[in-house]
Amino acid sequence: MASEGKTFFTNEEIRELASRSDLMGALLVVHCWATILAAMALVVIWPNPLMVIVAVMLIGSRQLGLVILMHDAAHNALFKSRKLNEFAGSWLCGFPLLADLQAYRAYHLKHHRHTQTEKDPDLILSKPFPTTRASMMRKIIRDLTGITGIKLRFQQFVFWMQMAGDEHAVEAGEKLSQSFNGPRLGPALIVNAVLFAVAIVIGLWWIYPLLWLLPMLTWYQLVVRMRNIAEHGVVEFSDNPLRNVRTTRADPLMRLFLAPYWVNYHLEHHLVMHVPCWNLKRMHLLMLERGYEDKMEIGRSYLDVLRRASAKPAG
Repeated sequence: MASEGKTFFTNEEIRELASRSDLMGALLVVHCWATILAAMALVVIWPNPLMVIVAVMLIGSRQLGLVILMHDAAHNALFKSRKLNEFAGSWLCGFPLLADLQAYRAYHLKHHRHTQTEKDPDLILSKPFPTTRASMMRKIIRDLTGITGIKLRFQQFVFWMQMAGDEHAVEAGEKLSQSFNGPRLGPALIVNAVLFAVAIVIGLWWIYPLLWLLPMLTWYQLVVRMRNIAEHGVVEFSDNPLRNVRTTRADPLMRLFLAPYWVNYHLEHHLVMHVPCWNLKRMHLLMLERGYEDKMEIGRSYLDVLRRASAKPAG
């Protein structure tokens, strides 16, 4: 929260760090979709199994990128105006991934208010860790084989059918939002129908199931899980803002396939939640300059955090 941020930054610094940019917000949305389209084009130009695997990984990571940008929009940090945040966050970022900006915002703000306490709605995602290596491997296999994705989509569809016409669907669907799932599928289905229709019109109908749905059901599920573990798995169960959340160092390869758009700087995000994602690295460097590195929960790498999260002895 901003009040926590004031412990480490001046009011002037916070105002500067939290400055929005319509141009930067638009560039990030365009960049994300351009990367997805470029990955699809690679498969069209060089159709072979290896290229499909690389494209699925790239697209799945940018699907996470879209919901990261939706997350910024939920904090009204992606664009200057609330209307732009609502429109782009919903129609360009959230609905394509069956995510609901409104439900996500309601649940996510509770997470910020009650981080790593019994009232934290995200606790269900982090409390099971550490787990055993065998359990972690089962989770990864379920993600990569689509079992997790199909299960979540089925739960989402059933919930949508049960809540059809209920004006309280958004509030009731907060639990779904823990994995960016949305309780309102109508607009999301419309957006996906448009995506499929475009693929048909250009004569490449197979792009939608192979290079949109498949990444969403597989690699996207894995990177969402890795993100959740890295941010709050195996951290202090306390109200210390430097120890109950983690920033994880990410090299260029990890940023390409696992942690797009500065999502790895999660500790800094919790210090001042309305700072746009592109300023989080700057916040991180300021914290290091001021001597807080040894006091912060910083993961050396995503692989290191994964090892720590699967270090529970078997039996």
